[in-house]
Amino acid sequence: MHEDCGVVGREHGMTRRDFLWITSMSAAGFVTGCATSAVTGRPQLMLVSEDQEITIDKQNSPHQFSADYGIIQDTALNDYVKETGKKMAARTHRTHMPYSFRVVNANYVNAYAFPGGSIACTRGIMLSLENEAELGALLGHELGHVNARHTAQQMSKGILTQAFVSGLSALAGSQGAAYGQLASELGMISVGALLASYSRDNEREADALGMEYMFRAGYNPNGMVGLMDMLKGLSRHTPSIIELMFATHPMSDERYQTAVETSRSKYKSAEIRPLYRERYMDHTAKVRALKPAIKEMQKGEKEMMQKKFSNAEVSFEKALKLAPHDYTGLVMMSTCKLFQKKYKEGITYAEKAQQVYPQQAQAYHLSGFAKIHTKNSEGAFQEFSAYEKLLPGNPNTIFFKGYAQEGMQHIEKAASEYHRYLQFVQQGKKAEYAYTRLKKWGYYK
Repeated sequence: MHEDCGVVGREHGMTRRDFLWITSMSAAGFVTGCATSAVTGRPQLMLVSEDQEITIDKQNSPHQFSADYGIIQDTALNDYVKETGKKMAARTHRTHMPYSFRVVNANYVNAYAFPGGSIACTRGIMLSLENEAELGALLGHELGHVNARHTAQQMSKGILTQAFVSGLSALAGSQGAAYGQLASELGMISVGALLASYSRDNEREADALGMEYMFRAGYNPNGMVGLMDMLKGLSRHTPSIIELMFATHPMSDERYQTAVETSRSKYKSAEIRPLYRERYMDHTAKVRALKPAIKEMQKGEKEMMQKKFSNAEVSFEKALKLAPHDYTGLVMMSTCKLFQKKYKEGITYAEKAQQVYPQQAQAYHLSGFAKIHTKNSEGAFQEFSAYEKLLPGNPNTIFFKGYAQEGMQHIEKAASEYHRYLQFVQQGKKAEYAYTRLKKWGYYK
């Protein structure tokens, strides 16, 4: 048997190579960092190349989509959002970018874009929209962030690199600060620094570009007005549901008024266009049928953030009675059980989630974590191996594979995993543990 691990990691989704590249470029950027904005045609400070934006996106976006419970299994809805997004992307300033669009299973109200053009809407926000024009406004806004290169701008100014330098992760897309701290205890990965808060100027520019792209794609600009009105309403009546949206996308009455004025002036000729409400309602029928269950999950998430785990459990039980095969509900219940150290019950829900959605990685990680704590090292190793096959790139998975191998007394294999882990992470309790074991076994001097 081996010692209790008792470690918490703060690792992030960016590789060490990415980090070193960006920080080294930051040092030299005042000489070499000029680029021309595709949107304005003016020079801008830009230390991150377009290829680097795409690479960082490919490496990190899958981890965020997994943290948001994976791509929705409603294929028709997902295809609908893809087609809407592609129609708009073809009218942007950077049409050559590898844009992709999807709905993720998270219940919170938000949408986000990675710098290479990977864009996601949560099922929570899909429930809140009223028509396709509002969906066009939402996707147009995110396309605006990509086309104006707002994330790359923040990297170039050192805003995001500083987060990595200090070893901190910004809010993950699906988590507030309290929930993020809890999730880190389970070894879940956060790539939230790439989804850091936009400035108000960024938001104004993305709104303007979003309306421009909507107009070019044939949409009624009142879709943007409706989107802003919905966000304002949610912020007044259910602020906990939308607080993360405003953390990453600051909202103001000014943004709403600007949308109204712009639709009535610059895009007045397009106000006669249809909103496509019926088409939107047809495509969202399945997710809207889940609304009562999603409301219970939203309540449970809020309770978990407040560490009211027994209350959260009740909310998730109600949700699963309404939607017993919902992957998100099963994973949330498993997570809630693990936070309470109810490991065997956590395994039960995680394994149900695996059966419901075997292509998604998160449930394998939860089951592996629970099996570590029930001293089932062989089972834990199998779960973490399955996770890594589905979603490589989480250093925590490598650590836990080593820990499971150590539990099976496979010292050489454990050493190999710990050494691999230390190639990615050199600080924190996990790194200290791995280094200590390797030194004890004679691999390090």
